[in-house]
Amino acid sequence: MLLRCLPNYSKLLLSLLTNPRLLSCSTTATTTRASTGASATITITPTILKECNSLANAKVLHQQSIVQGGVQLATNLIGTYIACNSTANAILLLERLPPSPSSVFWWNQLIRRAVHLGINRDVFALYRRMKALGWTPDHYTFPFVFKACADLPSLSFGASLHAAVSRSGFVSNVFVCNAVVAMYGKCGALRDAHNMFDDMCHRGIQDLVSWNSLVSAYMWASDANTALALFRKMSTEMYHWMSPDAVSLVNILPACASLAASSHGKQVHGFAIRSGFVDDVFVGNAVVDMYAKCGKMEEANKVFQRMKCKDVVSWNAMVTGYSQAGRLEHALSLFEKMRDENIELDVVTWTAVVAGYAQRGQGCEALDVFRQMCNSSSRPNVVTLVSLLSACASVGALLHGKETHCYAIKFILNLDGCNPGDDDMMVINGLIDMYAKCQSIEVAQMMFDLVSPKDRDVVTWTVMIGGYAQHGDANHALQLFSEMFKMDNSIKPNDFTLSCVLMACARLAALRFGRQIHAYVLRNRYDSAILFVANCLIDMYSKSGDVDTAQIVFDNMPERNAVSWTSLLTGYGMHGRGEDALRVFDEMRKVLLVPDGITFLVVLYACSHAGMVDDGINFFYRMSKDFGVDPGAEHYACMVDLLGRAGRLSEAMKLINEMPMEPTPVVWVALLSACRIHSNVELGEFAANRLIELESGNDGSYTLLSNIYANARRWKDVARIRYLMKHTGIKKRPGCSWVQGRTGVATFYVGDRYHSQSQQIYEKLADLIQRIKGIGYVPQTSFALHDVDDEEKGDLLFEHSEKLALAYGILTLPPGVPIRITKNLRICGDCHSAITYISKIVEHEIILRDSSRFHHFKNGSCSCKGGTKNWNGDIINALFLPFEAPQILNIPISRSRSNDVPGTNYSSANQIKWKKIWSIDSVHAQPRHFHLMWHILKEVLPVNSKGSNSQVQRMKGVARKKRRSKARPISKFNIKCLHLNSVINGNMEQLMHIHTDVYLLLFQEGIADT
Repeated sequence: MLLRCLPNYSKLLLSLLTNPRLLSCSTTATTTRASTGASATITITPTILKECNSLANAKVLHQQSIVQGGVQLATNLIGTYIACNSTANAILLLERLPPSPSSVFWWNQLIRRAVHLGINRDVFALYRRMKALGWTPDHYTFPFVFKACADLPSLSFGASLHAAVSRSGFVSNVFVCNAVVAMYGKCGALRDAHNMFDDMCHRGIQDLVSWNSLVSAYMWASDANTALALFRKMSTEMYHWMSPDAVSLVNILPACASLAASSHGKQVHGFAIRSGFVDDVFVGNAVVDMYAKCGKMEEANKVFQRMKCKDVVSWNAMVTGYSQAGRLEHALSLFEKMRDENIELDVVTWTAVVAGYAQRGQGCEALDVFRQMCNSSSRPNVVTLVSLLSACASVGALLHGKETHCYAIKFILNLDGCNPGDDDMMVINGLIDMYAKCQSIEVAQMMFDLVSPKDRDVVTWTVMIGGYAQHGDANHALQLFSEMFKMDNSIKPNDFTLSCVLMACARLAALRFGRQIHAYVLRNRYDSAILFVANCLIDMYSKSGDVDTAQIVFDNMPERNAVSWTSLLTGYGMHGRGEDALRVFDEMRKVLLVPDGITFLVVLYACSHAGMVDDGINFFYRMSKDFGVDPGAEHYACMVDLLGRAGRLSEAMKLINEMPMEPTPVVWVALLSACRIHSNVELGEFAANRLIELESGNDGSYTLLSNIYANARRWKDVARIRYLMKHTGIKKRPGCSWVQGRTGVATFYVGDRYHSQSQQIYEKLADLIQRIKGIGYVPQTSFALHDVDDEEKGDLLFEHSEKLALAYGILTLPPGVPIRITKNLRICGDCHSAITYISKIVEHEIILRDSSRFHHFKNGSCSCKGGTKNWNGDIINALFLPFEAPQILNIPISRSRSNDVPGTNYSSANQIKWKKIWSIDSVHAQPRHFHLMWHILKEVLPVNSKGSNSQVQRMKGVARKKRRSKARPISKFNIKCLHLNSVINGNMEQLMHIHTDVYLLLFQEGIADT
């Protein structure tokens, strides 16, 4: 009946009056019936206003209070409007109230609400409006406004507010002063924060919150050392002593974690146990996080298991700790346990798992976890995107990386033209790294260029330099490193930057630049315990031809890991110093480092390049038996290379057939390379067919097969292979050599005439070739793989890039300085032979690095000991060996020439030592050795196109005549004299007579049997 009697002017009042809570709170309810209708009057009280939870109802109550003349309820109405999120109406009411100290409370409430909601700009607007209306802020107002300044951050407004505090007389209020310290700390003004704290100490008003605020300020600025020192000062010195509370512990434990100061962390943990704060969930989480970040996961797990109350932060600390420690299995186990116990997975949990997979290079799994995260309610943050970009980079998932880039543009990156913040730079740096590692270096460079030079940090420079060093242009990496110093001297390269630059130096064999980087490291006193920088130095020196300096760096390392030992092993292997490599391997075992698959791969590589076949075979079969390392496909490839270099192709093929896994392309490439060395066309075709079946797009495989055909003069097959390469879009890499000159690096291609000193280079090279021909060099036209006559082949060999680089080095470098040449392909046999001879007539050591190894040429010999199967070099080295060090000659029949003596099988059983020929007492008749000496004489004898046959025929005639006469055996003295004479560099005629005499003496004793 009451409701039907109510007037119709306010339907909202009906709902208000039907609210039983409001009706029950009503102190007076009067109803009056009239003949024309009914009316109701409700007295508005503070209790009714407090219970109101609807803006519409609040407006009705406001209307009723005005009708009833309840001006005294204005402040209550302000509270009602604030509770209903109608700040505009609240401000309108406040503007109509006269300023009073009691009503400042409502301004504080409005400011507090804006701070809580993160609307910091509104906080400043409210503060200015309040001041403009004549209101006076109190000691509750300033802390809220200071917090807004810190959250923005806005140092200028905070400093102005600090001045207002000083004028208002609140400098003695501890709450306001603590807020000032916190504001300065979060705005990065540590000196101002510390000055304010010192002023508080001088006034004697500091409390525990003051200390906590200052410690937090230094932690906010990542100055963990100062934070730890302040905490120690607070809790130990008698004058300043204050007992830390839970907030103090939560502040200082992250400092211990960032410094990996586990000993200090244990002391804080002990204090937390003694004081009972360890039961606080925030303190417990901080302790778990501290142990996890210090790498002590067992201790972290103990604390975690003993926590009475856990929240998602506790679980996240463990999952993240296991993930960062590389113990992904434990992280995944906890992750699944969280799901089983229905613990809500937040963005930190998902990010930890994504980062764990990315750290292991398991990009596909990381992407799968990210998809699950997207299907849940969690939204990725900056750290998630950076981890996801790392995962994309690890597997080359360019498309997924682009999708992540789009997501970042939509939701993360600030593209309003303002300076990018820290979060933006983290994502941009991750994108540059992703594009570079996904072989899209141009896009990475574009993103790098879009970042203003003043906004680039050291990470931006590092990821770009690393991208070029690993996946692009190492020269550009070095240029960027130089630009980094020119652009802004305030940016100092970190350890990762130096490692990337050293990697670029290693790729280019840029020893001079690498030495400058090494000097920079020493001058700037980089921590010598930084392991990966020292490892990169070893790698750089080894790959730049100075393995002895690499050994010195290794010897001076205070700490070494498996990478250190492996890098030095690789260096010795590249330089063909197999004995030194095995010495390092033995020393590695003495320090109780367990060899792994990579270690054995390097050992096999060293044995292969040093010709230590038996040692290599021994290590290969001991891998699984003695060390528990199962050989992989790459180990089998090394063994095929080892056996192939030794000419044991049948054993290599047998090993391939016995592989427990399918042979990979690198195995067949090793076999194909061996077939090229030993001119085994049939087996080479078989290996090439296997490569084609595996769809190997390596241009080297086609080139090797083409060279095999060319060496066998099968020009139609050569044309077929070249047509196949053209048809499939495979291009042969052009040969390129570069050499470090006096003023810089010079690069040469075959037949290159673009250099400014081109004429002098070709004249110098022509002079060198002419001189070495006078001491026995004969161009090996078999390495000119074109169907042209021998004279034209000789011209083609003359223009090879390594010869041009050598001539330039001799022209520009002073005598005695090593000439360092690098070639992108493997050195050809003729260039190897020519440089071996040139090293006898120039005052330089020639260090040449090709795609396979290093060659050190000096005094007519090479460190590879004929590893290129260069005939002239092999036999010349054997002839000039000291008598006391006999060597084995291995001459396969497949390399014999058309005018060789037929019917001879040069198997391993027929390999002989010089000691058997050149006996100490006398030389006995050994007819089977004639063919071996015949090879030697043909290679050593000075030969020209017109006189070679007549010289040989004259020698054979004289030998027959001498053989009919009786001659005494060659004495030890005569042999030594002949050996001494054989190393004399005379003219062609003199050398011919010397070698003729040797040949006649062999005939005389029946060793050379017709």
